[in-house]
Amino acid sequence: MPSKREGSVIDEDASSILQTQELDQQPQEQHEEEGLFYTEVDELQMHGIGVADIQKLKAAGVCTVRGVQMMTKKALLKIKGLSETKVDKIKEAAIKSQGPGFVSAKQIAVQREKVVKISTGSKQLDALLGGGIQTMSLTEVFGEYRTGKTQLAHTLCVQVQLSPEEGGASSKAAYIDTEGTFRPDRIMSIADRFGVDPDIVLDNIVVARAWNSDQQMDLISELAAHFAEQKGAYRLLVIDSIISLFRCDYSGRGELADRQQKLNQMLSRLTKISEEYNVAVFLTNQVSSDPGAGMTFVADPKKPVGGHVLAHASSTRIYLRKGRGEERVAKLFDSPDMPESEASYSISIGGIIDISF
Repeated sequence: MPSKREGSVIDEDASSILQTQELDQQPQEQHEEEGLFYTEVDELQMHGIGVADIQKLKAAGVCTVRGVQMMTKKALLKIKGLSETKVDKIKEAAIKSQGPGFVSAKQIAVQREKVVKISTGSKQLDALLGGGIQTMSLTEVFGEYRTGKTQLAHTLCVQVQLSPEEGGASSKAAYIDTEGTFRPDRIMSIADRFGVDPDIVLDNIVVARAWNSDQQMDLISELAAHFAEQKGAYRLLVIDSIISLFRCDYSGRGELADRQQKLNQMLSRLTKISEEYNVAVFLTNQVSSDPGAGMTFVADPKKPVGGHVLAHASSTRIYLRKGRGEERVAKLFDSPDMPESEASYSISIGGIIDISF
């Protein structure tokens, strides 16, 4: 269940998202007892890397040894104060700390046992997804307005704070709002549905408002450092929506290549964060009409924005559409471990729920 702390972490000023008061230590201690999912970058001191250089890595949002391994040499060289010689030594130290890149399939299976599934609030939707939204992966939902994308994001922010027995992870959530649609009152009404204190639930969600794609990327880097500091206290990162600011900042076909390249860099960073910190990354996406669909007699001419870059980055893709009346339909568009299928759900004052026929 959510645990109390003093002060509020709700802050729509992106510049102060991580300057909020510290959260109550009980959830953090709970995760520390389970053991960290990653090795902190300070470990590199044991392999000859100086404290000053480690601080430079942390300032750039590289807070784990695995984070060092995930970055290219070119990317590390962009960090102020790191020369090519230092980067080579840092890379060598990371290899010494973590060992070779290859592990047995059995070790991968053991690691996959740490994956957490967060309930959507609907049993039918959970069944479609094999139990809920998974950590260590990117889940994308796309659809028209009023299909429940933002409502599902809000529901997950409450659900993740519940106990595992209730479909949660006893953890906190981070929310990057690019469209100005985050509503604390919706969080409170969803918390009421589950019988938990709305104020405590709000305290366990950090929120930032992003105004452009550059700021969106900066916030993601800040969150990576914040996740490392909180030592496994977070299990959910929501970006609502992933594409909105890119469509605004890069308009016209002439800028499409630049947009896709930058989007690809952001998605790569999110993939690394999801695996590095065992976090479920939940992305909402928009749709556009396919002008050529009418020529091929496609029943639904809408397609997700973002092209192949977003399609390949998302582990799970879910298409949401309107049904009859209050019914909404979720179609599992792509998944690495579940078959293509559909499920119905509804939107209530308490968030996403099963629909009654």
